[in-house]
Amino acid sequence: MTVDEFLHEWRGATDTIEVHTSGSTGTPKVMRVEKRRMLASARATCDFLGLMPGDTALLCMSVDYIAGKMMVVRAIERNLRLLSVEPSSHPLNRPEWVDEMGKNVDFTAMVPMQVYSSLQDPRERDILGNIRHVIIGGGPLELSLERQLRGFNNAIWHSYGMTETLSHIALRRVSGPEASTWFTPMPGVTLSTTPDNCLVIDAPHLCPERLITHDVVEMQPGNQHFKILGRIDNVINTGGVKIHIEQLEQTLAPYIATPFLITKCPDAKFGEIVVMLVQGTDADVLAAREMCERHLAKYARPKQILAISCLPLTPNGKPARSQAAAIAKFQLNN
Repeated sequence: MTVDEFLHEWRGATDTIEVHTSGSTGTPKVMRVEKRRMLASARATCDFLGLMPGDTALLCMSVDYIAGKMMVVRAIERNLRLLSVEPSSHPLNRPEWVDEMGKNVDFTAMVPMQVYSSLQDPRERDILGNIRHVIIGGGPLELSLERQLRGFNNAIWHSYGMTETLSHIALRRVSGPEASTWFTPMPGVTLSTTPDNCLVIDAPHLCPERLITHDVVEMQPGNQHFKILGRIDNVINTGGVKIHIEQLEQTLAPYIATPFLITKCPDAKFGEIVVMLVQGTDADVLAAREMCERHLAKYARPKQILAISCLPLTPNGKPARSQAAAIAKFQLNN
């Protein structure tokens, strides 16, 4: 979908917009959301960041998904000047207008992969540091990436949200002295947890129903600040020990240069076993195994490490968890 196609749908007679979930943990689905709720979400973000009419926003994500759609809606709600580039891993590499963008962009939203790639090029890194507000969403921030961002002087935020909540419902600052590991909910959002410590979201201006997520959280006593520990469906119960996939990946990320994913596979003895998929060769598998033995407790080490040609990812770059589990099961049973 192009921006013009989205605007045509937005200006249509219906009160709803069709959106697609990413499919990071299962089959992608289509849902319709009310335009008035999208505007409410956009208004909250613009108010929080202090965006004013005439400010410039950079759209560098696909309008097929909620994150891209909401960038356009924020521009509509706040009368922002919207710059649009084709989604890519290097959205700041645009020599024909990069000088203007580097000094005048007030706001953009990116996925972690785009931020990581931009940091590899000195010119793009400088441009990133000149954007007044950068929101990073669509997945967890790897620890080494967050450390690189901590020294930036502009406001860089990690967001928490989903399609059902029309983009983020909480933010945490990752740059400067105000950096925090805790998410703070946006105004109008009330949080609680289930007995399994899954996050429950009450945001009637965004979602008409109470939303019970699959995200296991730690919450500060007496307030709404929270940390994401992982998804409850991404827990591996191996021999009675519960392991969060995302936490295991974050622990290993500083030590393994080759792209990898953690997944699981049924096992007669342990119930489930930890499996690592490595995008590379047998030599990469050996290197990954050495790092696992050095940095993981014995119970958390992958029982199997498999080399594959390409990691399964969704169209917007998130790990395709269901596919990863299917690949592991197929390879280990054949």
